[in-house]
Amino acid sequence: MNKIMFFAHLRDRVGEESVTMDASGKTIAELKQLLSEEYTVKLDTVMAAVNEEFASDDEVIQDGDTVAFIPPVSGG
Repeated sequence: MNKIMFFAHLRDRVGEESVTMDASGKTIAELKQLLSEEYTVKLDTVMAAVNEEFASDDEVIQDGDTVAFIPPVSGG
């Protein structure tokens, strides 16, 4: 099983800080697609991290990994 975490407006959109699901064997891109359909949330521009390390869309998720989705941040 994997813990999937959402930050900022993504947390509000999903309605949860995190969800638990089996994402092992999927790529980050595949997980983004699955979550986009399930929660009607746009994830194509968000950063992903696996076990607190930034990850590309082609990284494969392993059993027990924690995946975080972090939207772009702007400031000034």
